[in-house]
Amino acid sequence: MARMLIKKQNNKQIPILKNKVMKTKFIVVLFLAFSAVGFSQKQALKEASKALKSGNMDIAAEALKAAEGQLSAADEKLKAQYYFLKGQVLASSAGDSLAKIEGAANAYNKTIEIEKAGGGSKYGTDATQKIQKIRQSLVEKAIKDQDVKNYKGASEKLYLAYTTNKADTTYLYYAASNAVNGKHYMEALKYYNELKDLGFSGVKEEYVATNKETGEVEPFDSKQTRDFSVKSGTYIKPELRKSESRKGEIAKNIALIYMSEGKDEEAIAAIEDAKKENPNDSTLMQAEADLYYKLGNIAKYKEIMEKIVANDPENPDLLYNLGVSASRLGDNDQALGYYKKSLELRPDYASAQINIASILLGGETKIVDEMNALGTSSKDNKRYEELKVAREDLYKSAVPYLEGALKSQPDNVEAIRTLMNIFYQLDDPKADEMKNKLKALEGGN
Repeated sequence: MARMLIKKQNNKQIPILKNKVMKTKFIVVLFLAFSAVGFSQKQALKEASKALKSGNMDIAAEALKAAEGQLSAADEKLKAQYYFLKGQVLASSAGDSLAKIEGAANAYNKTIEIEKAGGGSKYGTDATQKIQKIRQSLVEKAIKDQDVKNYKGASEKLYLAYTTNKADTTYLYYAASNAVNGKHYMEALKYYNELKDLGFSGVKEEYVATNKETGEVEPFDSKQTRDFSVKSGTYIKPELRKSESRKGEIAKNIALIYMSEGKDEEAIAAIEDAKKENPNDSTLMQAEADLYYKLGNIAKYKEIMEKIVANDPENPDLLYNLGVSASRLGDNDQALGYYKKSLELRPDYASAQINIASILLGGETKIVDEMNALGTSSKDNKRYEELKVAREDLYKSAVPYLEGALKSQPDNVEAIRTLMNIFYQLDDPKADEMKNKLKALEGGN
């Protein structure tokens, strides 16, 4: 036991160094406690490392759990080692658990972060390689998911591949695409908005060459592979080109998702944003037209559709859609013009043929109303006969279009029924033929 010096004062003995002695003892005890923590943590990490090498993951996990409680008091080297070992333990037992895979990647990234901040380099290289291995495995599994149309699984794995290294945004783009394919629109919207905020364009340099056999321009993984193929004589015209920007596509998909969710104002804003990137994108313009059609603004729909047709005048579907919008606006003459133009480009366009017949037959109402309003005078009788002929001519003008539609749609019940009624009005024996077809399709009713 330590000796204390005693000083007498007023016949009393006073321990003048008592506080100093107690303080010294406290410091020694505290120092010993920290030494014990350090020793215990080193031992735990050593045990975890040993268990990992022998493949005993349960013991490794328990050892890391013991070290975790003292992690805040550890130095940077021990922390880096802890996270490096933790990453290995999680990765080894992850299987298909995305939560464990993500945990492993996060642990490796933490290792790299700690060593980068402290200037260390013992575990960082290995940690980087292990993250790359995780990402490669995720992408391979995502491809398998795509092959069996498990788009949600593919999307989740690709998004995780992106979060393990956010410098590579390509995986985020493919995660969004898979979410769309799986109709998981909210996830896709989240990913697309993130891409938009990042300024992602998807533009990259591609090494391409022309296949001598097919004449197609094909991309290669690297310059070396392309040059070897050219040297072998199977490819010609080696070039370096840039891929197209994905910004317009991303903005367009954001707008389409908002449309599908009924968020019309957000959709319009997204479309306007998308048009800044690619104002002449026909699919984007079509989406905008569809939106205004949905909102009942047919005039705006027609205006946009006319711009689309101007950019692609040989597209029968666009002309057909213009015919529909013109008809809805009450301009049947213009609608007929668009439908007939679409038939010139696609002679078997059944929908256009049926719509032409419908417009033509729509003129019957006016004729019948006038016929019913006539009296019995000789003048009225003469007019009645004129109207009767006009009605028959109207029927005859519709017949070729309905018959044409049946060539490509032989089971179109409405077309068959309409033809049957027309033939009865014209006293045409084909009426019975149509009647039998109708019975066969409707089960004899």
